[in-house]
Amino acid sequence: MQTRPNLSESAVSPRGLEFPNRTASVHRITGETNVQVSLNLDGEGACHAKTGVPFLDHMLHQISSHGLFDLDIQATGDIEIDDHHTNEDVGITLGQALFKALGDRKGIVRFGHFVAPLDEALVQVSLDFSGRPHLSYGLQIPTQRVGTYDTQLVREFFVAVVNHAQMTLHIRQLDGINSHHIIEATFKAFARAMRMAVEIDPRRAHTIPSSKGVL
Repeated sequence: MQTRPNLSESAVSPRGLEFPNRTASVHRITGETNVQVSLNLDGEGACHAKTGVPFLDHMLHQISSHGLFDLDIQATGDIEIDDHHTNEDVGITLGQALFKALGDRKGIVRFGHFVAPLDEALVQVSLDFSGRPHLSYGLQIPTQRVGTYDTQLVREFFVAVVNHAQMTLHIRQLDGINSHHIIEATFKAFARAMRMAVEIDPRRAHTIPSSKGVL
């Protein structure tokens, strides 16, 4: 039985430094979708996702589980047309929640990278919470659909997250022939890279991780 995330705990660095709660809740309503996202960056990987797009829910669980983020994502949308609007707007709202939860980004590692294998698939993700949105997308997904999910929507999801979280994200497919494996390895690598990037760096304490002094 799934439990809803607990968003009340404070962030604590490896040296015991306490930071404000790094949580956020965002509710976005358009003429096409209604999306609510609650996020705790310092969670335990608890996830409750119900978007009406089963494969997207599966990928959101990968972000939560492997990033150790508590996520509660509820969405309704015009999926009778297709999954595009819901997929994109979940990405937008998740990106907004990431941006809000990170605040001024003091104390974070900032950069993250991970290479995730899934059977024959191997995907590399590198990212930077730089304040400058950029996506370099290198997946070559061989089929148009995984189940009912249009695989073109993977790129659209990451475009939405990147633009609204204001991060730089590079995704490289190093190997893979199975569409499901390639996509799932991507989300797992993304989760682990984000986990690394948002961790508190005790050597930086409460300073912003930039030589400019601002992100």
